[in-house]
Amino acid sequence: MESDEITLKLRDVRAASGLSLSKAADLTGVSKAMLGQIERGESSPTIATLWKIAKGFQLPLSALIGTTASRDPTDDSVFRTVTFPGSIKVKIVFPFDPELGAETFHVALSPNQCHESPAHALGVTEEVFVLEGMLEVLRDGEWVPLHAGEGLRFPADLPHGYRAGEDGTTFLNMHHYAQPAVLASVS
Repeated sequence: MESDEITLKLRDVRAASGLSLSKAADLTGVSKAMLGQIERGESSPTIATLWKIAKGFQLPLSALIGTTASRDPTDDSVFRTVTFPGSIKVKIVFPFDPELGAETFHVALSPNQCHESPAHALGVTEEVFVLEGMLEVLRDGEWVPLHAGEGLRFPADLPHGYRAGEDGTTFLNMHHYAQPAVLASVS
């Protein structure tokens, strides 16, 4: 994903909410300087930073990193892979659906790569289903091993994480939001 897309989405989200950079920083826990750098395209946000922004604005993650259009097999932009430097690769499979309160991602981790995530918004539940390789999921302070064809559901409003095996892993990651997102789509 081009950082310009994240830049435009963040600027649009903030404009739609009528917030100054200072108020947005208070709401998200991301510094005013960092938000400004993201909006100007001077900095590419990490996945952790995007989660803070999404949580602060009460948005699904796909509202910031991809299109919220309905899944259209002829539209490749819906399926663009976002690589976060030094972190995970995420592809939107199904963007946020306000009727279902859910979104689905295809995630890839390199061999032995670990990604820990802070708590998401209250009531968010995640489901993972391993497609290839071995994955360990940090849940309730313990690493739970999963192999291809296995899945796990857990509360994502607590810190959690993912750790790949020796061969790396790919998995589906579904996010279910307990409360409808305030802004389901950003044009």
